[in-house]
Amino acid sequence: MSIARPEIEIGEAFVGDGFDAAHVNTVIGKREGTVGSAWAQALATPTTGHAPFIAVLQPGLPVKPYTLFVNKAGISSAEHARMTWGAAQAGVASGVADAVVEGTVEREEVDGLVIIASVWVNPEATDERAVYRNNRDATRAALAAGSQQVPKIDEVLDARDAPENPNFRLG
Repeated sequence: MSIARPEIEIGEAFVGDGFDAAHVNTVIGKREGTVGSAWAQALATPTTGHAPFIAVLQPGLPVKPYTLFVNKAGISSAEHARMTWGAAQAGVASGVADAVVEGTVEREEVDGLVIIASVWVNPEATDERAVYRNNRDATRAALAAGSQQVPKIDEVLDARDAPENPNFRLG
């Protein structure tokens, strides 16, 4: 028996090291709901350097649930475009499919859901296989975090005086 999915699940994951690391934020929800409306609005309103598109496993084979790939970093070079629209988007598509195989997203739900994946690809990334692998793992982990509603509030409150990320460490 499946548990009813909340209207919106939000997930976040950071995987890898250095320039080839992946940072993925996901939002999953019903096509005929607020997430579906946001998904369509984002697809219809690209901006300079940011062109949301449907993630595909192969040309003409979009992943399901339909996933909108939104790049966080503006495209800065031909190589950065290739890493973002090639390796990272392939990783996101594969990570979504992994989430279906693993049951994070139930197979019977895929046609009624949409995903927005907001993806950071460092303009200095150089290893397309690492970018692919890290984005695949980060997407799967972000969707799992959203479905499990993690982090829990106690973990957040315990870390409030020791914030850190790849670009900052207090202390």
